[in-house]
Amino acid sequence: MSAYQPQGKIQLNRVCGSPWFAGRSSSRMSSVGAWILGGVFGVVAFLLPALWNGFAIVFFDTGGYIDRVTTMGIYPGRSFFYGVFLWLTSFGWWSFWGPITIQSLLCFWLIHLMLRCHNLPAGPLFTAIFCLGLSLLTGISWYTSQLMPDILVPMAIVALWLLSFSWQSLRISERIGLFAAALLGVVSHNSCLALGIGLIPTILILRIILFGERRLIPACILPPVAVMAASLVLIPTVNFALSGKMTYSTGGPVFLFARFVQAGIAQQWLKKNCPIANMRLCSVRNQMPKTSDEFLWSVTSPFKKLGGWTGNTLNSELGEVVAESIEEYPGEVLMASLQATLKQVMMFETGDGLDNYQDYTRFVFSKLSPQIAQSFKVAKQQCSEVTQNLFDELNSVHIPVAYLSFLGLLVTIGWGVRVKRPELVGLALFVLIALAGNGFICGALSSPFARYQSRVIWLATLVVGLAGTAAYIHHKSHSDDCSCRR
Repeated sequence: MSAYQPQGKIQLNRVCGSPWFAGRSSSRMSSVGAWILGGVFGVVAFLLPALWNGFAIVFFDTGGYIDRVTTMGIYPGRSFFYGVFLWLTSFGWWSFWGPITIQSLLCFWLIHLMLRCHNLPAGPLFTAIFCLGLSLLTGISWYTSQLMPDILVPMAIVALWLLSFSWQSLRISERIGLFAAALLGVVSHNSCLALGIGLIPTILILRIILFGERRLIPACILPPVAVMAASLVLIPTVNFALSGKMTYSTGGPVFLFARFVQAGIAQQWLKKNCPIANMRLCSVRNQMPKTSDEFLWSVTSPFKKLGGWTGNTLNSELGEVVAESIEEYPGEVLMASLQATLKQVMMFETGDGLDNYQDYTRFVFSKLSPQIAQSFKVAKQQCSEVTQNLFDELNSVHIPVAYLSFLGLLVTIGWGVRVKRPELVGLALFVLIALAGNGFICGALSSPFARYQSRVIWLATLVVGLAGTAAYIHHKSHSDDCSCRR
């Protein structure tokens, strides 16, 4: 499992000789005090929205994840595993600063590993500067500060990359930590599970093309395969223990049908085929809304009238319509999927849904301790101070940076090929494929929403930052060599 080792240590020492920037080469930088200072700085950068808000940022779904633990049950789209993570890191609902601090620490650590494993300055100061830059230029801090599993998706992507391409550069404790981080992300949301499965062949292809891998089953593939295998066993096992159902998700047909409602395909099929004996959907075929959100969550939705998430027999009907719609309208389904994927890939505005009235989460917090309920109540988000105007201002920076980062990935690929840095070429391609995969899974299989792509787009900015640092070191080293020869 060979890790690519660029000839960069001499170059790095020439350019970044200060112990505040170097990685493991200086005893000063390896001191506990320096890392505590850098870690605190980086974590604070990731917690800026929560610190301003006075409480962790919440979403409508946040209450559902808490409910999974308080009721010890499963619910579509709400992972029991992330609920357990919230319970453990909040010390039994004592303080919700715990989960967002752990999320921020994990991001700080992963960024440090990305710098170090690509032979770039990786000391606490440089890592903290990288974290601050990402926090100011992208929406990452709105996810590290949020009680949602969204931040775990990009963390899992980074962890899978490091496990696959930097194994020999990692300590045993780091390998275990990366495995745990990847597994937590994968089991916390089914979209991450699907994305992780899709990234396995991506890793194989990149190893073959960029590193000349000839083995049918290279050792580098074993760690990510182990992560996915563990999740594929763990999710249905825990769901069975909670509900008696051996399932990965209880809401798969519902979300797919809702996607077909938004595309107009479900209405088309029902209009053509109804009435059908014993199919209750036919009775509400003229009441279908225009969007998936309205179908899933509106109080006047025909889905709710037919029993909603508690209507056990409705899932089979929805699944039947989805399957037969694909068979009868393959062209329309393919076109709708492509359009949704392309739309999702380019939707990365920060703040999607965070300015709404989070009524269910408010209800759930009101049932927790009086201390939590009061702290939650006086936060800016609950006092309507988190507004669309705020996010419009942030997005005046975040959106252009996202577009430039997309372009920067292509530039990174070209530059990496020219200077023979296959690990950076592979990383840029890996992130591009992950972004496209996330767009397909969330856009085509669910429905496009800005937060789905916003939560991962900062990975492109991170890669461009890594490549920019590498290019500067390469240029500086080349200039120094030329000066010495003269």
